[in-house]
Amino acid sequence: MTLSEKDLQQISAKGISPEKLEQQLNDFKKGFPFLKLEGPAAIGKGIMAPTAEDAEKYINTWNEYKAQGRKIVKFVPASGAASRMFKDVFSFVDADYNAPTSAFEKKYFESIKDFAFYETLDALLKEQTGKGIEALMEEGDYKSIAKAMLDKEGLNYGQLPKGLLLFHNYCDGARTPMEEHLVEAALYANSNGEADVHFTVSNEHLELFKAKVAEKADKYAEKYNIKYNISFSEQKPSTDTVAANPDGTPFRNSDDSLLFRPGGHGALIENLNDIEADVIFVKNIDNVVPDRLKEETVEWKQIIAGVLVELQKKSFEYLNLLDGGNYNHENLLEIIKFVQDDLCCRKNDIKDLEDAELVLYLKNKLNRPIRVAGVVKNVGEPGGGPFLAYNPDGTYSLQILESSQIDKNNETYMKYFTEGTHFNPVDLVCAVKDYKGCPFDLTQFVDKNTGFISSKSKNGKELLALELPGLWNGAMSDWNTVFVEVPLGTFNPVKTVNDLLRPQHQA
Repeated sequence: MTLSEKDLQQISAKGISPEKLEQQLNDFKKGFPFLKLEGPAAIGKGIMAPTAEDAEKYINTWNEYKAQGRKIVKFVPASGAASRMFKDVFSFVDADYNAPTSAFEKKYFESIKDFAFYETLDALLKEQTGKGIEALMEEGDYKSIAKAMLDKEGLNYGQLPKGLLLFHNYCDGARTPMEEHLVEAALYANSNGEADVHFTVSNEHLELFKAKVAEKADKYAEKYNIKYNISFSEQKPSTDTVAANPDGTPFRNSDDSLLFRPGGHGALIENLNDIEADVIFVKNIDNVVPDRLKEETVEWKQIIAGVLVELQKKSFEYLNLLDGGNYNHENLLEIIKFVQDDLCCRKNDIKDLEDAELVLYLKNKLNRPIRVAGVVKNVGEPGGGPFLAYNPDGTYSLQILESSQIDKNNETYMKYFTEGTHFNPVDLVCAVKDYKGCPFDLTQFVDKNTGFISSKSKNGKELLALELPGLWNGAMSDWNTVFVEVPLGTFNPVKTVNDLLRPQHQA
């Protein structure tokens, strides 16, 4: 396509090259290939299920590693607004009836005192209307309560990010998910008396997050005798993707400028790549529990971190051995076994490789970032799961796949997906330095063929949107991946406001 001077200025301001723009438009035209699957991962087939004895060993391994003064960072994607959490409440406000009617609405108002934000909302309503929540409900004025929770003049929960909503009640005041992540960091991601926490946030919420940290961090630093290093980053404009018309040509705004959209959570691989660390924990902002339930989460975070440390140590030993050239055929067989059995990466024609080719292959497979991902038993949650999938080089290895990456017309693959035993809760711990102590360039391990195209609209006009390879699937496709089964109790996301009424979110 021919770019106008205005187009060139627009993409230059975003840090997007003409070649990158052309590639994105080509992606719309050719689409993305479905992945070739070897099968679903399962216990004994890519998923570890540590015994109590194993668990103790891994926890000790992690604590020994931390004692060496390593740089450990807790990375929390927190940019999403909470508006989807309140979809049903918005619907109630717009409904042509005034009393709670649906099961969701009835549960919300019947249990409203159990929400951590109840007292704040009640005080705000008394100040604004002279009446509290109970008085308004007695009058049948439910909509004033809902509006006060959602609107900018009220709590503004319809627009705030999840990380800043009041989730859990405590004797000394309600906590936000951001605070719960600070507590978690002190309990398992600390090193030498310090805890590093990094939040990815949207620009519009950055100052709100900073203000909440300034208000609350010292309280937890004192409570846990820890020094916090808290940082923030925003999704980079250069990771935005151009929108297209249904025919694949660029979609243009009314002023003839190109329309760009955020590239999805896969864009955060750039933010992750900017972090200086030995080990990085990745966990979603809304997957937190009150203190009374944290012990299980902390225990299993340490276990998966211990698994990571052991895998990395072994990988480094083998890489140094191969580098030194002081190995024999038995050593090579041992390394092959480690790559196949521990890292679950297999090459069907590996026996055809000459020793020199084999060494290059093994070095290539060992010298890459490692992630250990906790997976939970499948309970019907929407989202991705653990699979063995083929890579562009003909090997197959463990991957986290979303349904969009699987050919719906392939009955065998759909059976794999629907009958998968485990689910991805986004519970990752990552080793991001090589055996020489240098940070990997994580952008070099992205499978660019794993993006996703979806149909959207703007001002009544249809458009195609391009999502980058997802953070925990395509963006980490070329990492070494190992899965560990973790208890379902470590997975407590909040998708709707009524999820906060579940026992796991009641303090």
